[in-house]
Amino acid sequence: MSQNQFVIPGDVIITGSYTPEQNVILDGDKIMSTAIGFYEIEDNRVNVIPLTGLYTPKIDDLIIGKVMSHSALSWDVDINSYYTGMLPASDIFGRDYSPSKDDLSLKLCVGDIISTRIINAGGSRGPLLSISGQNLGKIDSGELVKISPTKIPRLIGKHGSMIQTIESSTNATITIGQNGLIVVSSDETNGLLKALAAIRMVEEQAHLADLTDKVKKMLGSNGV
Repeated sequence: MSQNQFVIPGDVIITGSYTPEQNVILDGDKIMSTAIGFYEIEDNRVNVIPLTGLYTPKIDDLIIGKVMSHSALSWDVDINSYYTGMLPASDIFGRDYSPSKDDLSLKLCVGDIISTRIINAGGSRGPLLSISGQNLGKIDSGELVKISPTKIPRLIGKHGSMIQTIESSTNATITIGQNGLIVVSSDETNGLLKALAAIRMVEEQAHLADLTDKVKKMLGSNGV
């Protein structure tokens, strides 16, 4: 893997037979950056890991959200974006939902954390959310962590390798939102602290080579 070079939009990263992936474009045989960050080349695939950025909603993304408020018809959800997510009451109560009979606060309260899916990213009131589906809904416990959404692919790792390494080494359960919000839970205090430290390491060193080995070394040490 080749990386560590800082690039800005318009910089030519490499020329030749390579596959452009995230935050790059193909111009003839040149692959150029479309973001400010560090480029990464692995197995002929070229990415740029941006330095910062809020989440841009996309249909079918699985995300973590925090309930901000509710009206008679829906909950407003903070999804770490320029936009506020909207979870319709009918998604939970069904088509027979009645504002005069059903109390939204009995299902979700302000401050509740939910795992949800984006079903429409372009609504006039913001992205439309749903908690209908496996492993979706209210998250009752755990530490909420926020990292840059652009670092989420690095946290997951190739074929899930990074997140599997962290979970197996700490006995923690980690729920990742593609919007940069993460919930970490563990019955063991030391495991929880190590999982949180590993996530921060990935966020801070996402542009470095051999990051998986560095995380494994940290997780294998006695300290946090």
